[in-house]
Amino acid sequence: MTAAPGSAALLIVDVVNDFAFEDAGDLLGFMDDVAGVIDGLRGQAAALGLPVIYINDNYGHWHSDVSGIVDRCLGQEGPGSEIVARLLPRPDDYFVIKPQFSGFYATTLPVLLPKLGVNRVVLTGIAADICILFTAADAHMRDYDLWVPRDGVASSSAAHRDWALGIMDKSMDADTRPTTELALADWVARA
Repeated sequence: MTAAPGSAALLIVDVVNDFAFEDAGDLLGFMDDVAGVIDGLRGQAAALGLPVIYINDNYGHWHSDVSGIVDRCLGQEGPGSEIVARLLPRPDDYFVIKPQFSGFYATTLPVLLPKLGVNRVVLTGIAADICILFTAADAHMRDYDLWVPRDGVASSSAAHRDWALGIMDKSMDADTRPTTELALADWVARA
């Protein structure tokens, strides 16, 4: 898939996840609603012909690839595997494996986005106050136009999410309106 120059891409961060960390239970409490928003945005992106790019942690498995990460996360029992099953990457989606918090740090994303003609990104996924925040900062420093829909990101608490969204709004000029106030097609059209 090749988008026209000036196009947008939907970035989905760390949703293929084993949820094996301290605050996972708290975060999972928000994920059902967030997964619904992300799934809706995926459908809208497909209808608009926009690329969908999964950006995912390798969880310390340095020999991992896409199928290994997906298989391991699907194999976990519980609500985390239900989220992964609901948001599995589709055959035409891109999958970028990241070693740290930012989707740009030591990944192929800085090369992939320009190759796709993308200069506007929609950031969704987890966690708003960690990986979304770091990815947004790196996107901002590279002059990408940002939309981080507040209902499309989760953290272990609403306060953490709102704190991070406040930083992205004020310091990174990110649009943080929820999808109930802004449709993907409208955000893309305003370019």
